[in-house]
Amino acid sequence: MQNVESLLTINRQNNKLAIRIISPTFGHLPPDIAQRYGLTHRKPHYFFLFMLAGHTQHGVDLQQFEIKANELLFILPHQIHRLPATKEGTDYFKLGFDENCLSLLPKHYPFLVNPFNQQKIQFTAPAAARLKAIFEILLNVLSTIDTDPDLILAHLNSLLTEINRAYFSVDKSPADDNLSNYIRFKRFVEDNLTDHTSIQAIAQKLALNTNRLYTIVKHYSGLSPKAFITNRLILEAKRRLYYSESSIKELAYDLGFNDPDYFSRLFKKVTGQTIATFVQDLSGN
Repeated sequence: MQNVESLLTINRQNNKLAIRIISPTFGHLPPDIAQRYGLTHRKPHYFFLFMLAGHTQHGVDLQQFEIKANELLFILPHQIHRLPATKEGTDYFKLGFDENCLSLLPKHYPFLVNPFNQQKIQFTAPAAARLKAIFEILLNVLSTIDTDPDLILAHLNSLLTEINRAYFSVDKSPADDNLSNYIRFKRFVEDNLTDHTSIQAIAQKLALNTNRLYTIVKHYSGLSPKAFITNRLILEAKRRLYYSESSIKELAYDLGFNDPDYFSRLFKKVTGQTIATFVQDLSGN
């Protein structure tokens, strides 16, 4: 598995921002450079694929997604991305940018925490047309490496606002207090995953009591806060087992478990498989 951090830093399309856009006729790396990255990456940056025509399949963590016309796939930093081995759909845009770009934008975009665990977004025809127009402008301004960053960021803000609206269009408004608190909970879990912070301490950090935190997390995820965190830890364990050769002891310590035996028992309890069986199934043996 490769890390693609240098793809944005070395092959950036603006001399002040780490951002890159690709279409069928623009932005592709030379084949010899592209081969260095392979088909599987752990993304250190944000990545978007918007299909205009045709279809393609991409993997995110341990899931496979088919993306068709007027659909967008987004991948967050630290997720595993598997590119298709065959040709993409006939028309598309790909966009990658780093945390620094995001920090320079004027507001937050709640969909980037992915509160509903939906990596793929469908757009109505009018919304897809607006999104296409913004992508085309971004492609145009990124065609010149010395474009004023403020111009790029203005259109990136429009793009993320449009995507955020579509993400929440079939669910509650992101302005809802309960949803906002759930997003804050998810962000805290992501930022402190291996610290094994107690539920009581998390509630205090979020200025909530434990009963309200339980109700909010249960409503949006179907899980208790403790089960949510446990499942997230096991997902991270699966990622690392799939893409590395760490021992069980090393993996347990990396994930913040002081007792590798307890970690092994927890893995089996959540997945129904021992770690050895899971690894064996991955190898196909």
